[in-house]
Amino acid sequence: MKFKIPLLVFFFFFILAASSSFSQPSGMGMRRWREESPCWRASELNLSQEQRKGLDLIHQTYFQEAQHLRRQLFTKRLELRELITNPTVRTESIRGKNLEIIDLQSKQEEKATEYLIKVRNLLTPEQLKNWCPEQEFPPIRQMMHGTGSMRSIP
Repeated sequence: MKFKIPLLVFFFFFILAASSSFSQPSGMGMRRWREESPCWRASELNLSQEQRKGLDLIHQTYFQEAQHLRRQLFTKRLELRELITNPTVRTESIRGKNLEIIDLQSKQEEKATEYLIKVRNLLTPEQLKNWCPEQEFPPIRQMMHGTGSMRSIP
């Protein structure tokens, strides 16, 4: 009996891990929502030298600006945590700090949209057919929009 419980726990975690690995779609061959052909990040498309330079510039500019917003957002979230855990802080202060966070998140979304528009303007119509804008951002962006915990944000 002593041996069966650890063995059952092992099999449970093994099955859980195996099932989640099969349920995740691969990033490279991800199917577009409107077509059956695979789609790619802009950097994976057949870009000309001029397009590649333009994409690098757009990318560098965006990620520098986004990094600044991420730092501000991280700081505001820490401040919110302090306010929430302090029993003497008024509820209005907590709500005000939350509004600051929402404003920064909105700015982050605006930057991301502007980045995608700039990339879109760089690509040819043929390249646009194979481009997946949703693949342009790393997983950190998903965590910052509520799918991860505050601890997982660098």
